[in-house]
Amino acid sequence: MDAAEFRRRGKEMVDYVADYLENIEKRPVYPDVEPGYLHSLIPTEAPLEPESYEDVIKDVERVIMPGITHWHSPYFFAYFPAASSYPAMLADMLCGALGCIGFSWAASPACTELETVMLDWLGKMLQLPECFIAGTHGSGGGVIQGTASEATLVSLLAARCKVIRRVQATNSSYSESDVFGKLVAYTSEQAHSSVERAALIGGVMMKQVPTDDSYAVRVDMLKKMIEKDKAAGLIPFYFCATLGTTPSCAFDHVVELGPLCNEENIWMHIDAAYAGSAFICPEFRPLLNGVEFADSFNFNPHKWLLVNFDCSAMWVKKRTDIIGAFKMEPLYLKHENQESGLITDYRHWQIPLGRRFRSLKLWFVFRLYGLQGMQAHIRKHVALAKEFESLVRADKRFEICAEVIMGLVCFRLKGSNELNQNLLKQITDSREIHLVPCQLSGRFVLRFAVCARTTESSHIQQAWRHITQLTFELLQEPSH
Repeated sequence: MDAAEFRRRGKEMVDYVADYLENIEKRPVYPDVEPGYLHSLIPTEAPLEPESYEDVIKDVERVIMPGITHWHSPYFFAYFPAASSYPAMLADMLCGALGCIGFSWAASPACTELETVMLDWLGKMLQLPECFIAGTHGSGGGVIQGTASEATLVSLLAARCKVIRRVQATNSSYSESDVFGKLVAYTSEQAHSSVERAALIGGVMMKQVPTDDSYAVRVDMLKKMIEKDKAAGLIPFYFCATLGTTPSCAFDHVVELGPLCNEENIWMHIDAAYAGSAFICPEFRPLLNGVEFADSFNFNPHKWLLVNFDCSAMWVKKRTDIIGAFKMEPLYLKHENQESGLITDYRHWQIPLGRRFRSLKLWFVFRLYGLQGMQAHIRKHVALAKEFESLVRADKRFEICAEVIMGLVCFRLKGSNELNQNLLKQITDSREIHLVPCQLSGRFVLRFAVCARTTESSHIQQAWRHITQLTFELLQEPSH
């Protein structure tokens, strides 16, 4: 493919993508395929000779589309949003074309510097404390990770490194393994599984903190666990708070948890993967109060801020804490400007070495939507969730299972877990809308998350009509 054909095919692909997104709601949101469906549709080996572009693009519909769950359908209400917008797609196209691997400032100065500035822009939208803003001489700063899972792991590893050095500085007889075996971390019993996975990878013990009636961690329970572990000779070193839990969008009380962590020399990381985007709206910003006590904070613009995956924004209060855990300086990566106070090499802030020019997506979206446009997007989704909540509350067969604060509604049919499992199976098998469940207080609960950028009130109303029709049919069955 030469430049002339690329121009032609590129325009065709833009048309294909635009047509796909404009007509996406006509497609079944959930695929009707069995595991292994794709193997019989393509050869067992790669072609020896080049094939035509026409044949490849035909196979997108024949091979790929039958197995796609359409995350950007307005009838997709599962998990949390996977953000998408045309400006972000165009930025990703440019990122792919530039093809720089921005592991250091020298590897592409613009890649490093735009990321620093975009994370400052975003931090100011969130009204983060000044200590998290890099500016030109700040001690903290932001970095784009691939996912919130990576951000949690990076923060835990940085905290682990910091506490080992601190303990060894005051107890010279302690070896690294002596300290390592005593470390204990904490998180909510409602936290995402990736937090527990970070502890597995980091090789440290992690304990789950019980939550209150609103599924949030309070300070008294964490304090009790810390005191018990210290009395047993353990070293508490890390707490991952969640703002907007995956099951129910609950908010840990970081205003009271933060001071405790500071007093105990415990690294507090805040995971706001989904909810963090909403903090750009003044009415939701109070939910972030207490961030001033955190050592690190993370959320995913690629969930709810119109930026396509992958783009997970992470801030640290002291960048020396994170750089100190990961810094390695082989000769082939050194450059003459690396000690400059004005720039950073992001390879020291992450697990991989290589990194894409992801800040282009933020730059395009921030400029083409503006803060007001992004706020309007968040508020629209919250309003649609409230609309769905009102429909559920009006039907006495159903109950709301958690406070609706943002774009997630947790609900269920009054009755057994089996009844709700059967309802969800019918919803999934219908392929008209897509939901996933969670468990709250031992109950099987359906999660309805407003996800697609194009979701409107009409889609909420149609989804509810579909749910109630399936409910009617289910309750007519003899076993119910």
